[in-house]
Amino acid sequence: MAICYLGIGSNLGNRRKNIKLAIKKISALKENRIIKEARLFETLPVGGPSGQPDYLNTALKIKTNIPPLTLLKKLKKIEIEMGRVPSVRFGPRIIDLDILLYGDKVINSRKLTIPHPRMFKRDFVLKPLKEVL
Repeated sequence: MAICYLGIGSNLGNRRKNIKLAIKKISALKENRIIKEARLFETLPVGGPSGQPDYLNTALKIKTNIPPLTLLKKLKKIEIEMGRVPSVRFGPRIIDLDILLYGDKVINSRKLTIPHPRMFKRDFVLKPLKEVL
């Protein structure tokens, strides 16, 4: 099993409820086990259109046997199930699920980049991630 770190954020609707539901759905994926969950952090939006609501963010440390691209597909499916619709880049969203790190893998493909390419520039990712490392 690989150790994987996920970033989770929401800034639409009941943000806390959205994040808790996403975590429940991630936990329900076969071959996944949540090891540690960070606190919720409220943060200002970074980039995207002005005037969007603040985010709640957290991070998870999981053990998984799901390969990285398959895990990405499953996370995107959860986002869609929860009502996320395509929008402007860095725009508001009901849920955002990102693979931050996956074991010691380095992946640079059109569909997936690991480590997450912008995580080291974003406190809203790093603060919760530090809690689960």
